[in-house]
Amino acid sequence: KSLEALCSSTINNASSSCLSFNSSSFCYDSRFIQSNLLLNQLDKTNFLGVSGPVQFGENQTDRINGSYYSIKNVQSSVYGLNYVFVLEYSDPGNLKVPLEENIIIWPGNTLTPPTSRASLKGVTLRVGIIQSVPYTIVQKTTDSNGQTTLEYIGFIPDLIERLKTDMGFNPILQLAPSNQTYDGLVETVNKDINDIAIGDITVNSKRRKLVGFSNAISDTSTRLIIRNTPYVNVDLFGYLKPFTVKLWILILATCIVSGILMCIIERKDNENLTYRSVSSQLTLSIWYSFANMVGYGADFTASNAAGRLLTGGLYILSLIIVASYTANLASDLTLAKSQFVISDIEDLKSGKVPPSRIGVRVGTVAEAYYLSHISLGNKNYYPLTTRQNLYDNLLAGNIDVSFTDEAVGIYVTNNVYCNLTLVGASFDEGIFAIVTPKNWLYAQDLDVTLLSLKETGYIDDLIQKWFAVRNCPDSETTRSTAMSIEAVGGLFIIYAVIYILSIVLFLWIKRLSVKNVLFKGKSRNKFQNKRKQTTRTNSKKDPQQSENHQMALQNCTYF
Repeated sequence: KSLEALCSSTINNASSSCLSFNSSSFCYDSRFIQSNLLLNQLDKTNFLGVSGPVQFGENQTDRINGSYYSIKNVQSSVYGLNYVFVLEYSDPGNLKVPLEENIIIWPGNTLTPPTSRASLKGVTLRVGIIQSVPYTIVQKTTDSNGQTTLEYIGFIPDLIERLKTDMGFNPILQLAPSNQTYDGLVETVNKDINDIAIGDITVNSKRRKLVGFSNAISDTSTRLIIRNTPYVNVDLFGYLKPFTVKLWILILATCIVSGILMCIIERKDNENLTYRSVSSQLTLSIWYSFANMVGYGADFTASNAAGRLLTGGLYILSLIIVASYTANLASDLTLAKSQFVISDIEDLKSGKVPPSRIGVRVGTVAEAYYLSHISLGNKNYYPLTTRQNLYDNLLAGNIDVSFTDEAVGIYVTNNVYCNLTLVGASFDEGIFAIVTPKNWLYAQDLDVTLLSLKETGYIDDLIQKWFAVRNCPDSETTRSTAMSIEAVGGLFIIYAVIYILSIVLFLWIKRLSVKNVLFKGKSRNKFQNKRKQTTRTNSKKDPQQSENHQMALQNCTYF
């Protein structure tokens, strides 16, 4: 525009050319002769461009006037498409009909503006799905000709079939590769490989930046999955754990002090203690105190008021101590029988399980949770690629714990892997929805249909159909409630020690009697030998004398 005005001006009419340059051998030294006149023309330029008026001004780099747009209606005719000018827009926000008003033709060749949403009826959609039992189960079927095809069953295929019936679109199911992550499946929609993606895909901020999501299909949350450990090693001396060491020491000290006091109180008045030595009195008194504290009762009773008062105190101690011990012991043994490696997500945050023993599937919301809440960005976990990879590593003992969607975890532990179990409460709650392109034309149609399916209870029926089944035995009912030897083995070890000490004590007390028996045995042998010698000597004497001697010997032996 400026050059055109420059060349048509009266100043340049006489010149041979309005585009004259100073000649130079070096191109950058060439100069436009009428550059000042061109700049003056640029300052005067004022015309309507594609996006609005174009005009220059001094000390200003932006356009002087605001933007300007025209809206044209695409109309068909026998000659093709016509673009009819129907509205204009100029800054700041003025939308007006042009002076020459034109008729707007709406879709369907009607003059009435549409009030409904864009419909998916008749539209062909590339639907991305991912294998995830029981959401999407892939089965191979072979026909009569020997050709193998893939058949999809589960929560998601049933939902797609219902959406197809209600909305009228034509789905082309595209199964994601076995090594495809959930983030990768979302990327296929962003890169226009799939039109939509349907599965147990959780909505999060990272994915929401790339794609759009429909209304929620269902709520979701994360659980911890571990190997089922019905049998655990119980401490042999676990029966001592209901009380602390300090409390056991206090009970022992109370028993001894009470025994000493009982000895002082009863030694003069109680006939069971009076005629014994001091050490025997003290031992029997401590036994009296111990027997009453454990609720057994001693071999004798108190004989005076002070002794009876002390006995009453021991009864009160016995009532509380025995009841508390019994309750705590039962609780400890019950917890020990159902104890797992971890109890909830806080055990992972506190470092109870080494990071190398924690399995995390790459490209899932579980990975995002682990990095943000547990490792603080450090990828120090055991990487997993698929759910099957997760189950295999858990069963092989390569990892101790992993993350899983709660619904999937319940189904798998109830129907597929009976020796796996879920622990702790659910966490990282969210929703899963259908992945769509951003600002998708058919988003409202899809959302309205999903809401209708939830309101009619169809989604709940699908959940009941695919998740409320159970083929594994209930671990809580099949687990034995009987107490094992290991649980109270230490108690029998203590008894064995007492058993041996009792034998030793018995032999020590009876040591004099044993010596007497042994001494009598030796004396009897000597007597019998001497008798044999006497018999041989007397056999040579008078038979009558020998007979009298034998009769006397028989009488002596009888005596």
